Amino acid sequence: MEVFNGGITSPKGFKAAGVHSGIKKEKLDLAMVFSEVPARCAIAYTQNKVRAAPIDVMMKKDPKALQALVINSGNANAITGSQGIYDANQMVLLTAQTLGIKDHLVGVASTGVISRFLPMDKISKGIPNAVKALGKGPESDDMAARAIMTTDTVKKEAACKVTLKDGTIVTIAGITKGSGMISPAMKVLHATTLTFMVTDAQLSKNFNRRWQDMMDVSFNVISVDGDQSTNDISVFMANGMAGGKAADDDPAFWEGVQYIAQQLAKKIVIDGEGATKLIEVLVHGAKNPVQARSAARSIIASSLVKTAIFGADPNFGRILAALGNSEAEFDLDKVKLVLRNNGDSVTLFENGSPTMTPGSEVEAAAHKVLSHKKIILDLDLGAGYSSGEAWGCDLSYDYVKINAMYTT
Repeated sequence: MEVFNGGITSPKGFKAAGVHSGIKKEKLDLAMVFSEVPARCAIAYTQNKVRAAPIDVMMKKDPKALQALVINSGNANAITGSQGIYDANQMVLLTAQTLGIKDHLVGVASTGVISRFLPMDKISKGIPNAVKALGKGPESDDMAARAIMTTDTVKKEAACKVTLKDGTIVTIAGITKGSGMISPAMKVLHATTLTFMVTDAQLSKNFNRRWQDMMDVSFNVISVDGDQSTNDISVFMANGMAGGKAADDDPAFWEGVQYIAQQLAKKIVIDGEGATKLIEVLVHGAKNPVQARSAARSIIASSLVKTAIFGADPNFGRILAALGNSEAEFDLDKVKLVLRNNGDSVTLFENGSPTMTPGSEVEAAAHKVLSHKKIILDLDLGAGYSSGEAWGCDLSYDYVKINAMYTT
């Protein structure tokens, strides 16, 4: 696998654009991704029972192939009733008409403020402008990645090349957005996180199951604030334009897909609203991978754990309490908890007892580790041989400020 600086148009046959349509005052707010040929697709959706209009539209369409995606930011088109459904469908129809393709080949997504109607007069002018702006290369990548941002402070993209078993070189790339309302649990056929990944590899089979596996080890194990969005959607498109044999069962290909998905997921939590620290939870000794991920995610989603880490407070009881709220089985007498960063590590709990007492050298060492920008919580459950990971960030004063004034 070769990792390189690239964006959504890096694979063969894909173009993209980002334009300002007027949803936002000045910033880019309408993105488009286009494949020269229809691409096989797999899509994962939010499990929030209050779904945004574009999510309902996409789930009803249940596409097996897509050729274009139209995405707006600044307005979630969520909790907008029948008008919202109509507007999402209009975005699809106008995009299809302007591109000259069938409407069932167009996907739609939205992100932004909830419960406001889309300014369709502005969007209807922006879509033709986005079609005209479709291009390939760094500038197009940059514009599309920035057009889907809301409270994000940086664009989020990743790309790699993979050599398949038959020697074919394929490219996998993606863009994502998200920094708040992040606790995805997306399911196939069921940050706001909007994620769009593309590849020029050939895929001949239905790859919903594979895409679900990718979700479960990337976006579904991150948390910024514990709130799952109404608008979460993750799309993977494969247009086959690299040629060669199908990559359905090629381990190298799926390793590349997983790498890009995980890189994008980590970029979301690093850019969490008001975040000052990246937290990685590594769980070992679980009965199975599902329980390992459950334990890791339960810890990373705990507001009490997040606030303790923001304050560099080695309150390991919060971590173990969060573990107890997970679905993982464990024997507390065999649990071992270690805090780590790149240079230091300190054991806080082992063999059923704390190794840290107030005012001790261990407490001072733990405080030092927690003062770094990247914190690793290493947890052995002593119940088996499986492992899992989750990623998140701390909760700071700035998170409260950002969300207290989000619509004002």
